[in-house]
Amino acid sequence: MNLRSFLLTVVGVIVASGSFAQTNLLNAKTPEEIGKKSEAQLAMDNDKPLEYGYVDDRDILFSKMTWEKVVLDERVNFPLYFPVDTNNIGKNRRSLYDVLLKNIEDGTIENLYDDSYFTAKRTLKDIESALHKVDTLDIGYQQYNAEGKVDPEYITKRDIQSYDISAYLIKGLWYFDKRQGELKYRILGLAPAAPDVNFIDSEDEANKEPIALFWVFYPEVRQVLHEAKAFNNKNSSMPLSFDHLLNSRRFNGYMYKEENVYGDREVKDYVADNALMQLLESDRIKDKIRDFEQDMWAY
Repeated sequence: MNLRSFLLTVVGVIVASGSFAQTNLLNAKTPEEIGKKSEAQLAMDNDKPLEYGYVDDRDILFSKMTWEKVVLDERVNFPLYFPVDTNNIGKNRRSLYDVLLKNIEDGTIENLYDDSYFTAKRTLKDIESALHKVDTLDIGYQQYNAEGKVDPEYITKRDIQSYDISAYLIKGLWYFDKRQGELKYRILGLAPAAPDVNFIDSEDEANKEPIALFWVFYPEVRQVLHEAKAFNNKNSSMPLSFDHLLNSRRFNGYMYKEENVYGDREVKDYVADNALMQLLESDRIKDKIRDFEQDMWAY
């Protein structure tokens, strides 16, 4: 390695460390100074998501659309799930669901969709019924029948919180770029999934099946996910952005659907009531995609 390359590497590491680490932590004299950047840091701050390269349709030799379910009780997926309690933790640590919901509420994320095909847009008001539940206790109904009113203590409210999110659904496209000669993956859609809020506290396991609360078109939310950082268990001074974590596929999921001639039916529709065979079918779909790239180099 020549001197120029070495210096560029050192500068890159310093800039990356400054952008990912908690800003001004070691130089702060009061807690209020933590997180504030100096003028020099602001001038050098060009932190943004790595732009996708342009891919011409003629360069795509093969493609396959897949849908994956990322179950959050697996250890490798914990950075997407935690922290679920934000009362005793810094403002720079939030779960992926909190990041999405906060930016939806303040209008940074404008477009929501009701399915993974992005055909119908939704607003925050449209999805409130999936995020919140307001119910009346039996004694409240009795009071209403007798007095025509219900006291607030007889009305219960239940909101979907971070700890209720049990999975994420990810839609992506696997494609072989013949210009670069390699198999690539591009995320197109993301959806947090939780049990139906109306039955979320039910003891029946059938009611705990996660369903998508809303879908976002992934390229539209990359900047938001880049600014939010996930915890890096190996080096806490270098947290990963959610955008980096997802694009580099630092998660474990299984394919529950692929595009097919049967109207994109799910695996469970033709492999019913057998979880093991469904997982094996998911692996078969993965192998079919990977084998295409391997077969390209088989002479």
